[in-house]
Amino acid sequence: MAESPESSASSQPRASSESRKPSQPGKPSQSRASEPQPGADDRSFPARRAPGCATLGALDAQVVDCRACPRLVTWREQVAVEKRAAYRDQEYWGRPVPGFGPADAALAVVGLAPAAHGGNRTGRMFTGDPAGDFLVAGLHAVGLASQPTATAADDGLTLRGVRMAAPVHCAPPQNKPTTEERDTCRPWLAAELALLRPGLRAVVVLGGFGWQALLPVLADAGWRLPRPRPVFGHGAQVVLAGTVGRDELRLFGCYHPSRRNVNTGLLTRPMLEAVFREAAAAAGL
Repeated sequence: MAESPESSASSQPRASSESRKPSQPGKPSQSRASEPQPGADDRSFPARRAPGCATLGALDAQVVDCRACPRLVTWREQVAVEKRAAYRDQEYWGRPVPGFGPADAALAVVGLAPAAHGGNRTGRMFTGDPAGDFLVAGLHAVGLASQPTATAADDGLTLRGVRMAAPVHCAPPQNKPTTEERDTCRPWLAAELALLRPGLRAVVVLGGFGWQALLPVLADAGWRLPRPRPVFGHGAQVVLAGTVGRDELRLFGCYHPSRRNVNTGLLTRPMLEAVFREAAAAAGL
């Protein structure tokens, strides 16, 4: 995510289950119903709208309307108009990219943000670029994806017990969101994990940015972080103790499948698959 690049084409991305095209917008919670609601371009839009979403479908519908970060809105829409030469005949999504995967997922994958010509083009996480190709091929190899490729939102890909999520839902310039953009987007991730929580058992975090973004979300949700705070590393494993109403959660660190990491050999397919095999076992998949 930017996720590190993701790439594949499709004019009007169609949503598979709750992870592609969102359906009905979420309704504000009862206590907020009489309050003025922020516009999609208001910085408070995620914080005000995310908590009122009762389903992942409702959450996704709110996410794709968000315009809270001016720099990201400008960039994602500029890329969607200018396009890469190879995709000049395709219609880019050019909006925030919602999560992808079933509502009862036991394993979450947290990346970075959509790639400019990947998720920002196709409308689906880790779809349409080399990082997505690498990740989905690895998921397929360990039995967590229905096919080894992710080329378009309507390509038939389904994930088994896995939900892809992101700390930032819009493609950022140079694949680098600011800390303010990360924090503005945080309520979407918090709400997504809260909706997954009844069955969530493990999380694979792709890269240090996702790790740093995720830990405070988990702490706020009630999981107990070890002290000192866990440091990211490939192959890192952390058990977060549960509290009342929450089972323990296992975190797994994995290098991001960016083109640079793959091309330099920092991350190989066997390395990726080893992490996901362990995470799948921890999640009971």
